[in-house]
Amino acid sequence: MSIIDTTQDLEVFCLKASKYPYVTIDTEFMRDKTYYAKLCLIQLAYPEKGKDSFALIDPLAEKISLQSFFDLLANESVIKVFHSGRQDLEIFFNKTGALPKPIFDTQIAAMVCGFGDQVAYETLVNHIVEKRIDKSSRFTDWSKRPLTHKQIDYALSDVTFLRTIYEKLNEELSSSKRLSWVKEEFDILKNPNTYSTDPEQSWRKIKLRRKDNDFVKIIKSISSFRENEAQKRDLPRGHILRDEELIQIASQKPKKLQDLYNSRLPSKALKTGWIAEGIIECVKNSKMLPDEPLEEYQYIPLSASQLALVELLKVLLKFNASCHNVATKLIASSKDIEMIARHEKPNIRALEGWRFKIFGEDALKLKNGEISLTFNDAGLHLVTV
Repeated sequence: MSIIDTTQDLEVFCLKASKYPYVTIDTEFMRDKTYYAKLCLIQLAYPEKGKDSFALIDPLAEKISLQSFFDLLANESVIKVFHSGRQDLEIFFNKTGALPKPIFDTQIAAMVCGFGDQVAYETLVNHIVEKRIDKSSRFTDWSKRPLTHKQIDYALSDVTFLRTIYEKLNEELSSSKRLSWVKEEFDILKNPNTYSTDPEQSWRKIKLRRKDNDFVKIIKSISSFRENEAQKRDLPRGHILRDEELIQIASQKPKKLQDLYNSRLPSKALKTGWIAEGIIECVKNSKMLPDEPLEEYQYIPLSASQLALVELLKVLLKFNASCHNVATKLIASSKDIEMIARHEKPNIRALEGWRFKIFGEDALKLKNGEISLTFNDAGLHLVTV
């Protein structure tokens, strides 16, 4: 097996792959010094025996065009199979402006097949393929050439074993009639909004303790500036300003550059002219932003009885998830549990569709005193009151 580093060889391989019902895909990339991931390697395989059924594609090769590969991603007659494919999909979205379709993610599928939350690829290889993967090359520099034999073997294992894993999980989902259970999660991966960060909304990802309007408006202004500059200059957000520094600046409200330089902020970025000047401009402009309706962001502590109910609901979630071989994370989040404890019937996923059937219905019954949890020598049980 040779590494594909010419447009012609890639076109030939992708043409062969397009004749099969599915292909398995993975990527290796670098992102420690950039905002956008730098694509360093593409692994691709189709369901056929022999060395010709898998390949490594070198996107860094001189003059290579990846168009035939992108055409394969857009081919709706071929399922694109990933494991924990969110970052891979983000890379392809940023490269082409479109997302592969249709897709299948084995990590998500495994969550409704009894493998628990966010199961690792090597775990599935061990249990389903009954093989072991040498992970020593996982965090190597994939941008360097030539690749070592260990790197090549590791990279190929990410797609060759994935074929068996996909076929096994897909068969299990079909027989258990649970394909619809994972469709909603696949739809999230297929939504372009999953991979786009609006600078104006980036502040919402910052964990804030203070919620007064002047403080929040400065946070919004600087966060938007940071996100815009990170995207434009292809720099990690933290290389411009870390969250804790942003919060400290918003607390101090510097009015001029000297105020900023006199602060005890450790960031070297503040010594960079365009960053420091941008921050002062943001603080000044923040006064013109409209007040944010902060009520929805104000956290009201749970009462003692609500806290007790949360603990009971967590036990119920683990019990029901175990009974149905579904990962708890896919059924209900911690926020969902808290919402059930706070409100009569909140508008959350845990109270809809299949999630309602295997957990939500019991959660409401437990809350309303219609069922109880009991424990004896045989284990945990639900009892109708």
